[in-house]
Amino acid sequence: MLSTLPDLHRSFAEQLKLNVQSDARIHSLLGGGSLIHGGFDKYSDLDFVVVVDPLYYDEIMEQRVAFAGTAGNLLHAFTGEHVGEPRLLICLYGPELLHVDLKFVTLDMLTQRVEEPVVLFSRDRHALERHLAQFRAQWPDMTPEWFESRAWIWLHYAVVKLGRGELFEAMGMLSFFREQVLGPMLYRRANLPQRGVRRIECHNIDPEGLLTSTLATHDRDSVSIAISKAVDAYINLRADALPENIADDAARRALLAMLKAYSARV
Repeated sequence: MLSTLPDLHRSFAEQLKLNVQSDARIHSLLGGGSLIHGGFDKYSDLDFVVVVDPLYYDEIMEQRVAFAGTAGNLLHAFTGEHVGEPRLLICLYGPELLHVDLKFVTLDMLTQRVEEPVVLFSRDRHALERHLAQFRAQWPDMTPEWFESRAWIWLHYAVVKLGRGELFEAMGMLSFFREQVLGPMLYRRANLPQRGVRRIECHNIDPEGLLTSTLATHDRDSVSIAISKAVDAYINLRADALPENIADDAARRALLAMLKAYSARV
């Protein structure tokens, strides 16, 4: 598998694998992300799961930046609390820039995962496969009710920022809304895992241009139109699987009335 990667990615992965093989504290090295899903190219990052012997897990966690530094010229690294994953170390290597994610777990932690990893190295493959077999990976697709309960709150945020004249804030929320709501719902329409807006252009699943209709420039009228289009896009996609918590669409009617009032302000 590693032989098919671009040179930069392959050389890094091979060095990391050698380091893991020589470190008795490491049980296995797994690959994730594009290594699993395909479509790997020179723009891809690398995603690894480092399975640590539980006796040395705390030690490795304390030394993980140093551990990451043994695989290449580590420029910067930070942990993944911002995405709810403190076990994750997000790394940037140079001088030719390469983004690498290293997630440190034990065998027992492998029961909670969103994708089936590829095994790059293991000291005990049978034990590894036994733990992987205990739980089937499940992508965290959201329910219609999840979207409905959040959509109007987030759109309301965009509207009040428009009303106050905070156009960058409103535009930021529209971007967030595309990533968290519209993109996943387009993937749902295409019967694909809900992956935000990741590579959504490659799948050609938005023939109506719902996402692009919500793009705005730093202009009050442009932002107002984009919010209105975001409402339309959500209603369009919501029809694929109507949620049980629509509540007579009271939130939609109130939000559109507020948008009309705030859009008229100078």
